[in-house]
Amino acid sequence: MGHPHKALRTSMTGAVSAALLAGAAVGLAPAAPAAAAGTPAAPGIRFVDIHGDGGTVLKANVVTPAGAGGSRTYPVVVLPTSWATPQVEYLAQARKLAGAGFVVVTYNVRGFWQSGGNIEVAGPPDIADARKVVDWALANTPADPSRVGMAGMSYAAGISLLAAAHDDRIRAVAALSGWADLTDSIYSGRTQHRQAAGLLLGTGYLTGRPGPELRQFAKDFLGANLEKEDEMLAWGEKRSPSAHVDRINRNGTAVMLANAWGDTVFPPNQYAEFYERLTVPKRLEFRPGDHATAEAPGLLGLPNDVWDGARRWLDHHLKGTDNGVDREPPVRIMSRSGGAYETYPDWKSVGADARKIALGGTETIRANVDSGANGGIAMLSGTLDQFAKLPPTASIPLLPRWFAAVWRSERHGSPQRIRGTAKLHTTVTSTKESGTLVAYLYDVGPLGLGKLVSHAPYTFHGRTPGKPFPVDLELFSTAYDVPAGHRLALVVDTVDPLYIEHNPSGARLTFSSPATDPSYVSVPLREQ
Repeated sequence: MGHPHKALRTSMTGAVSAALLAGAAVGLAPAAPAAAAGTPAAPGIRFVDIHGDGGTVLKANVVTPAGAGGSRTYPVVVLPTSWATPQVEYLAQARKLAGAGFVVVTYNVRGFWQSGGNIEVAGPPDIADARKVVDWALANTPADPSRVGMAGMSYAAGISLLAAAHDDRIRAVAALSGWADLTDSIYSGRTQHRQAAGLLLGTGYLTGRPGPELRQFAKDFLGANLEKEDEMLAWGEKRSPSAHVDRINRNGTAVMLANAWGDTVFPPNQYAEFYERLTVPKRLEFRPGDHATAEAPGLLGLPNDVWDGARRWLDHHLKGTDNGVDREPPVRIMSRSGGAYETYPDWKSVGADARKIALGGTETIRANVDSGANGGIAMLSGTLDQFAKLPPTASIPLLPRWFAAVWRSERHGSPQRIRGTAKLHTTVTSTKESGTLVAYLYDVGPLGLGKLVSHAPYTFHGRTPGKPFPVDLELFSTAYDVPAGHRLALVVDTVDPLYIEHNPSGARLTFSSPATDPSYVSVPLREQ
C-alpha cells in the first residue's frame, strides 16, 4: 500500500507547475499591495474587501466597463479563484469581459492567500461566500440583479456549480476543468487517486490554511482508513454538484461544462454523466490536455478558445446576444490526435458505435509489482499528450506476464476512431479478500509500442479468497484516432504510481472468461 507522505512528494512537480502558472498571472496584473482596499488600481479596476460568511474577509477585485456610471446596469460575472491561486488570477479575462460589457467581481476563496478563514473544499461556507459576493456586487456595482453569472477554472468551477444549485439568482455558469462528482473524481473505482489528492493537498498547505475537516479527510483518505469510508463518501457528496442537479434544473441555470480528456485531477467521465442529467440549456466541451492546461493560456491574455467559448455562453445567456450558441450542437469535442472540432447532439451519440473485443482464456498475475504499464504522471502526461502528442507508452511484448495480463485485438486494416467510454467486463478470482487492479487500453503499432488510449483503477474489499466475482469498469472517456495497421491491447496489472493500491503481499489475481459470462472490453470504435 502506498505511503501518504510519498504521495505528497510525488505531487510536488504538479505543485511547482501550479505555482509558476499563478506567478505568471500575477506578473501580468497590477500588484495588489500597491492599491489600498477600496481604491482604484487602474481605470475600471478596484481592489476591495468583501465580507463573506460569518464576516470572513475575502480579498477581491472589481472590473467595470469603461464609462460605467449613472443609472445604467450591466450583467455581472462572479469569478472565484482556482485552488491555491491569488486574487489576480483572472484579471486578463476580467478585462476582456468588462470590455464586452460585463461587471466582473473576482475574489480569493476563503482559506487561501490573504483571504480569511480556512480551506473548506467547496463546503457550505464557500457556497455562502459566493452568495455574499453576489449580494455585494448587486449593492456596490452597476450590476443587474436579473443577469448574474458565475465562471472559473477547477475549484472555481465546482464552487460555481454548487452556488448555482443554492442561489436562483445565478442564471448562467461556465465551469471549466471542474468536477461534478468529487468522490468519483479522486476515488473512482473505490481507489484513492494518490497523485491528484497529493497535488491538491500539497498546494493547499503551501498557499493556504486547511481546516480541521480537510485535515481529517486527508489523513483518512491517504491513509486508506476503510473504517471512515462512509464518512469520506458523505464528505464528498456534500461537495458534489451532481448531488444537487435537481436544484440546478429547477433553477433553470444555463450550464457550460468544459474539460480535458487527460485531466488527472477531475477525469472527464463524471462531467459527461452530470451533463446528461441536466435538463437546462447546456453545453459540453472536451479537448486534449491535462487539468486546466487547455484554458491556462487565457489567464495570460493569450488567444484561447475555451475562454472565448465561455464568453459566448455568457453573452447569450446574460446579455441576450444572438450569437448562435443556442442553435449549435451542444456537445463539442476534439480528438487527442488532432483535427477539427466534432459536434454531436448529445453525449450518448459520441460513443454510439461500440465493438466488443473478447478477452478469452485464463490469465493469472502476481500483485505488488508495477509491470511498466501505467497512466503517467499527474499534470505532466496529459500536457505532453496535448502539445507533443506523447501519451504514456509501453512495449507491449516486453511487459512481464507474471505481473501483467495482456489481450490483443486483430490488426485494423483501416484507420479507426475511438470516441467515448470503453468498458471492461471480466471475472476475477483473488487469493486475498482485498486488491487493486488497473486496466489500460493501448494503441499498438507494428513494432509493439503501445500508446495509452485510456485506463482506470478498480479496488475491491471483502471478497472471499478463491471465489470468482464479476468486475465492470468504465475506463476514462477519450477521443483518439488509431492508425491503419495498428491493433488494440488491453493490459491489466496491480500497481500504478497514480493510485494507492490495496494488494496484500503475495496476492494473485486470476482473470477468466466463463462460457456463461464471457469477458470483453467494449470500445466505442468506428472507421474514419
